Amino acid sequence: MDELDKIDLSRLPTATRPLLGLTVLVVEDSRYACEAMRLMCLRSGARLRRADCLKSARRHLQVYRPSVAIVDMGLPDGSGADLIAEMAGAMPRVDVILAISGDDFAETVAIAAGADGFLAKPLSGVSLFQSAVLAHLPAERRPAGLRTVSDEIIVPDPVAYRDDMAHAADVLSDACDDRSIAYVVQFLSGVARSAGDSTLLDAADALAISREKGQPVQSLAASLAGLVQERLSERVAI
Repeated sequence: MDELDKIDLSRLPTATRPLLGLTVLVVEDSRYACEAMRLMCLRSGARLRRADCLKSARRHLQVYRPSVAIVDMGLPDGSGADLIAEMAGAMPRVDVILAISGDDFAETVAIAAGADGFLAKPLSGVSLFQSAVLAHLPAERRPAGLRTVSDEIIVPDPVAYRDDMAHAADVLSDACDDRSIAYVVQFLSGVARSAGDSTLLDAADALAISREKGQPVQSLAASLAGLVQERLSERVAI
């Protein structure tokens, strides 16, 4: 049998679905951000699997090797840079390793850890998502010929945003140490930036600045918790 006959043509990338046949592991604790990437994968032909922390991601990687890994830099149980370094040094290596964060300074750390590229939050354009993946795929995995460029902007389900608020509320209720404060600040900053919630973003940034300066953060943390509760009580989150 000719080698071409062995190829499943239904899983080859096309101009309209350039990521067909790929499996994308998204390591992301935000349900809202993950929902956006799920929709982008759906539009692009890729299959998505999600892990919400380092422990879960490592469990996934023990079972299978994805074609693409997209890793959030701030996770509840550690830095995404650690997982990126592990995947970058593994044999065989994941074809494409991308970092994602709302913190621009995270790009340098991600690339130093071994990431092939960096995605800045908010990520909402299908074309940008596809281009970031395709730019680092081996030539034989890319669609032949011209690609249909989509200008579609992805808008995730608001329920996913509410889920993120519930998670943040749980963390804030027990945030009695600096590590918990640091985590919830970066989490809410990323979620608020992705959802265009400027009020919540400003509050998270104010808390981050006070924490970095070594100033008391209790009142700002309480204000942030109040904003989170407001969003939880609203019928439509955003």
